[in-house]
Formats: sequence, C-alpha cells, structure tokens
Amino acid sequence: MPDTETSTAAEPDYDRLLRANLDRVFNERDAGKRAAALDELFVDEPVMYEPNDVVRGRAAIADVAGKLLEQFGPTFRFSPAGVAVGHHGLGTLRWEAGPDGGPVAVTGTDVAEMVGGRIARLWVLLNPPST
Repeated sequence: MPDTETSTAAEPDYDRLLRANLDRVFNERDAGKRAAALDELFVDEPVMYEPNDVVRGRAAIADVAGKLLEQFGPTFRFSPAGVAVGHHGLGTLRWEAGPDGGPVAVTGTDVAEMVGGRIARLWVLLNPPST
C-alpha cells in the first residue's frame, strides 16, 4: 500500500496556485503587481499555450494578460468555476469570464504542469460558445 502521507506532501496546492494565477496575473491591472505575481507563481521560463499562440516567458505572459484586460474593459474579470484538482504535477481549474455583474462572455479551463511548486506550462482551453 502506498505511503499517502509522503505522496501528498510533495503535491503542490493546485487550487491556491491556479486561483492565484487567475486573480493575481489575469485579473491584475497593475503591471508591477502582475510581474511580481508571475515571479512568485511561475518558473523562470514558463510556456503558455493558447488556442492560437505559444507564449514563452514571464514578461510575454504578463503582456498577454494586460492586453486582454485592456481589450475587454475595466470591469472584465476571470472567476474560478469550482475547485482546482490535480495530482502528479498536473492541475486543472475551470473558469468563466465577463464583466462584473454582467453575462459570462467566455468559459474555459486552465491546465497547468507544476514543477517545484510553480507553474511551468499552462494550457488555456476555451469552451466553444453556447448556442
């Protein structure tokens, strides 16, 4: 029988990391605070896979997050939809986004590979629009 205490001790806190990524990176409008969060939450050379692009490095990820917030307006935000789950270094968090108090504009899932308790690779999976 596996030693569950040892097995879980090495696992990162998927929910904390993935929620912090939404809140402190993708919802943060202050570029300095966003950069500090990326330094804390991501490895030195992270890669983010978007549907139409591959983004390499903390600065490039920060730039993508800032441009998204500018594009969609001052009340646009990402919100977790449930609790992140994961094991063996791979975590997922469902999310939704739209204006505060407004309709949900987009939903998706972040899938992250964790290395040393930080995000190394992040896949942004968008759900197709509802019809």
